[in-house]
Amino acid sequence: MARLGGMYGPDATFLGVPRADLADTAGWAGTDIMIIGAPFDGGTSHRPGARFGPQAIRFTDYLPHDGSRPHLALRVDPLAELRVADAGDVEMPSGETELSLRRLEDAVHQACAGGAIPVILGGDHTIALPDATGVARHVGWGRVSMIHFDAHADTGDTQFGSLYGHGTPMRRLIESGAVRGDRFLQVGLRGYWPEPETLDWMAGQRMRSFEMAEVVSRGLDECLTEAMRIATDGCDGVFLSVDVDVVDPGMAPGTGTPEPGGLSSRQLLDAVRRIAMEVPLAGIDVVEVAPPYDHAEITAFLANRVVLEAMSGIAWRRKHAASLAAGHAPDTPLLSGREPGDGPSGAAIS
Repeated sequence: MARLGGMYGPDATFLGVPRADLADTAGWAGTDIMIIGAPFDGGTSHRPGARFGPQAIRFTDYLPHDGSRPHLALRVDPLAELRVADAGDVEMPSGETELSLRRLEDAVHQACAGGAIPVILGGDHTIALPDATGVARHVGWGRVSMIHFDAHADTGDTQFGSLYGHGTPMRRLIESGAVRGDRFLQVGLRGYWPEPETLDWMAGQRMRSFEMAEVVSRGLDECLTEAMRIATDGCDGVFLSVDVDVVDPGMAPGTGTPEPGGLSSRQLLDAVRRIAMEVPLAGIDVVEVAPPYDHAEITAFLANRVVLEAMSGIAWRRKHAASLAAGHAPDTPLLSGREPGDGPSGAAIS
């Protein structure tokens, strides 16, 4: 697959990291993180516009696009300490859903096969199907778990009579066997969908959903601890899928199906960083950023920082592991309640 660049706008990489052509495997050998744009919103059920999400996530920052972002708390610079490259956008023509999804799945699998963790910039949540499938093709069928932040379960059987849409990808992933239902963790669900029949199907698959009522009652940190324990039981990698509508629309208005009463932006950033520090991530996507409905780039800034928090957590995890392997005391992140050698929840990293 030749590098397309930006499908809807100027050709620029994520915050100035080097370009990569997925077809030239030797040219990006040794890359740790591969950014892939998925400018597709053909699966939206309400307001479109997420096709412009990859461009917004790449561009939106008040700092120079210089390929460097030192993290204050973790004392790592993910863009400098990890080898990060940007493959540009996959060509996903509007109205060609199955072709678009197939192209994206192949691009994700190619990145994985080359040794990189794919970080996919969406696009609507339909893309989670090819994203996680591409990872599972590499890691192992049924060996990838999913931690899914969203206001919606995305487990519908069909959407307007179609098997493919942003309300159906999680059902397709479980039906295919790419991701086990009993290793599927959802965080932040709320509102007025899905209907009882779909909830019954989810229960039959042994999915675990931490609805906002439970998150508020138990606390997000405790819910994450349980989710990560399940996600790492019997699986070799975790796919992290972040729909920005998990955040309250007052803090993330630029999305197609806003649902009041969600997480704060601070909660999401902390959660993503912690997950990346504590579990072996095999793939990440950040979806449903719809710039036409954004205000002052609030949602685009958040999505950009979600990507950076995830990569910072990965960089810290690798640095921590290398320090332990060398017999050195690792640097302690500047997070409250932590002890040297502990992970971000106070538990030792292994």
